[in-house]
Amino acid sequence: MSNQPDYYALLGIFRDATNEEIKRAYFEAAQRLHPDRNEAPGETEIFLDVQQAYDVLSNIEKKARYDASLSPEEKVLAPIVQRVFYSRESVVRLDETQLIYTLLEWKPRQNGNEVISPPLNICLVLDRSTSMKGTKIEMVKAATLHLVRNLREGDLLSIVTFSDRANLLVPASVKPDRWKMETQVRTILPDGGTEILQGLKAGIKEVRKNLAEERINHVILLTDGQTYGDEDGALASAEEAAKLGIGISGLGIGKDWNDAFLDELAAKTGSSSRYIVEPKEIQDFLEDKFKQLTKVFAENVEMKFEVSANIKLNYIFRLQPNATNIPIQSPIQLGMILRDQPLSLLLELEINPKAVLRDEASLLAGSLEYNIPSQAFPNQPMRILLKREITENANLTPPAPALINALIKLNLYRMQEKAQKDVDAGKHTEAARRLQHLATHLISQGERSMAKTVLLEAEHLQQKQDFSEDGRKNIKYGTRALLLSTGKGNEL
Repeated sequence: MSNQPDYYALLGIFRDATNEEIKRAYFEAAQRLHPDRNEAPGETEIFLDVQQAYDVLSNIEKKARYDASLSPEEKVLAPIVQRVFYSRESVVRLDETQLIYTLLEWKPRQNGNEVISPPLNICLVLDRSTSMKGTKIEMVKAATLHLVRNLREGDLLSIVTFSDRANLLVPASVKPDRWKMETQVRTILPDGGTEILQGLKAGIKEVRKNLAEERINHVILLTDGQTYGDEDGALASAEEAAKLGIGISGLGIGKDWNDAFLDELAAKTGSSSRYIVEPKEIQDFLEDKFKQLTKVFAENVEMKFEVSANIKLNYIFRLQPNATNIPIQSPIQLGMILRDQPLSLLLELEINPKAVLRDEASLLAGSLEYNIPSQAFPNQPMRILLKREITENANLTPPAPALINALIKLNLYRMQEKAQKDVDAGKHTEAARRLQHLATHLISQGERSMAKTVLLEAEHLQQKQDFSEDGRKNIKYGTRALLLSTGKGNEL
C-alpha cells in the first residue's frame, strides 16, 4: 500500500462505502477538481488520482484486489458511526427564508469487542477561599477522600487547592500513597480570596506532566465564588489546554459564582459546567464525572466545518453527553464520545432563497477528528456533509422522533435564555410573561417541580425587576438537564 495513494481518503469515503456513495463522492470531487474549472497548481494531478480511485473502487474485482493489499490498520472500518436527522425531507423552492434543523449524532461502532477503559490523568482544582468555610469545604474534602479510596490501578489523581494563590497539595503518582493523600486532604482549610487563574494554571501544569494520548487528561474545577480580573487569562489557559488535549469541567456551588464565565471556560475544551445548590451534592457530581470519564471511547473530538453560500448557521447546541451551547466557530471542541452514550448536536440553519435555485441545496460540509485512547494507530477524519433536495412542493413526512424530542426540550431551554435577554433589555414584564409561558410548557411535559421554580421566579421578577441569582441558575441548569436521549434513526 505504501506505493499507491489511499483511494478512500481521496474520495472522502469510508471503507464500507456503498456503490452509490462511491459514485456520488467521485462526481463531487470531479466537478471540483476538473482542469476546465480548476487551474490551481497540483490540482490536475489530484484530479487524475481521483479518477484512478473511482476506476478501482467502482469495479468489484479491482476493489477486492485493492482492499486485499491494505494493511490491517487500513482495513479497519471507521470506529465511529454517524447518524443525521433532518426536520424535513426536502426544501421547497420558495422566494422566502426557510429554517431547517439538523441533528448530528456519533457513537462507537458495535463490533462485539470489549473496549478497555482508559486510565485517567485527573487533577482536582479545589477552591479553598474564605467563602468555602463550613459545610462546603467539609463536603469537598469528604467527596475527595471517597475518590481517593476508589481510584483504579493505573489512574493518576493530583489535587490543587487555590484561593488568591495556588498550592499543589497532592502530586500525581503512578503508585500513590493513599494514606498520605487522605492525610493531606484533611489539612485543607479555607482562607483568602478567589483567583481561579492561579488554580487553573497549576492544575493544567500538573496534568501536563503525565500527558499521554492513551490516558484521559482532565481538570475538574470546583468553586463557589467569582474571580476578578483574571477571566481573560483563565480563558486563554483553557484554550491552551484544549490544544494539548486536556479537558476542563466546572462545578459551581451555591449562588455567587459566575455561570457565564464557567460555561465559557469549560466550552473551550468541549466540556461543560454544572450547578449545585447543596454542598451534599458535591460527592454525587465527582462520582458522576469520574464514572463518565472511565466510559470515554473517543476524546478530543473536534469538528471543522464550512457553511455553504446563502446558508446561515444560527446556533449549535450539544445535547449529549453534556448539554450546553456551542460557539459558532470552526473548529469547535466537542469533548468526548462515551461507550454507552452518543455525542449529539442540534443545528439550526437558515436557508436564503438564492440557495434553492438548483436541484439540491448544500448546507454545510466538514469533518470530525478524534482520538481513541485504546487504539494505537490514528483515525481518518470522518466526513460531514449536510444537504437536502430542492422540490416544488413540501414533503409532509414527519421528522424522526429523535429530532422532535430534541427540539421540544431545547425550546424550553431557549425560552429561559430569551427571558434573560428581556431582563437585560429592561423588558421585565415581557420576561415574566415568558417565564409563565415556560412554566405552562413544563407542566405539559410533566416537570411540575421545575414549573413551580419558574413561576416563583416570575413573581420575584415582577416584584424586584430582576432575577434572583439562585433562581436564574436553577432555571438555566434545570432546563438544560431536561435534554434527554434523542432516540434512534437511520445511519448515514
